[in-house]
Amino acid sequence: MELNGGLLGRAIARAIRMARTECGWPQEELAQRLQTNQTKIWRLESGDAKYVDVELAGRALTLLGVRVRFDTGTLGLAGRREQRDVVHAACASWVMRRLTRAGFIVRLEVEVGKDRYRGWIDLLAYRPSDGALLIVEIKTEIRDVGAIQRTVSWYQREAWAAARTFGWVPNQSTIALVLLESVENDARVAANRSALRLMFPASADDLASWIEGETDEVPRGFIAMVDPRSRRRSWLLATRSDGRRTPAPYADYRDAAQRLSRR
Repeated sequence: MELNGGLLGRAIARAIRMARTECGWPQEELAQRLQTNQTKIWRLESGDAKYVDVELAGRALTLLGVRVRFDTGTLGLAGRREQRDVVHAACASWVMRRLTRAGFIVRLEVEVGKDRYRGWIDLLAYRPSDGALLIVEIKTEIRDVGAIQRTVSWYQREAWAAARTFGWVPNQSTIALVLLESVENDARVAANRSALRLMFPASADDLASWIEGETDEVPRGFIAMVDPRSRRRSWLLATRSDGRRTPAPYADYRDAAQRLSRR
């Protein structure tokens, strides 16, 4: 529900009216219990925003046992909060530099959608030589695989329109899930391997080969890890589930945040 004055007033009115009716109370009884008059209850239940008395509405909802919840966990806003994190920013800058060296034009935090359904793609990269569009979703922690899948699907639908606003002309696209290289993330990938493989069937090696132009085949999605402090030439790293043998440099997000803050 879009939260403007009119819709909010109607939502409050509907909740109070339905709860009052279920209690079997006429407006006069509710008014008496709230120590007000019937006219004010009538106005409150009319749904007209100019009659929304917040204090009275709050008391009515409490008396009627109505629980009010606001959904602030939208896909876009959740990603936006993460983008402002120091570890996430370090990973994004690292990936941007590497993609730029490989011949991509890269934009950070590309806005897509609008209003409640507004989001920000972490990195949107375009390769003019072949019109390839790469959508990069960066995660410092894996909390909810289902949320990642929903976000990525949404970004894939919106990415082409966003690319055209930059004057890009894509003819193919794919997505990469790039994770902070941590022991915790390796464990989460292993625990959710089947679900992640449905959307990200290709490995870090496949992604590196595609970025360097060594293959024209574009898998549906890639999964890889990065260490923003590393100076290695091979910057895209496999997960332990994909056969990486070296231990991750960070135990978890907190460990990475502490180390990066000391740089």
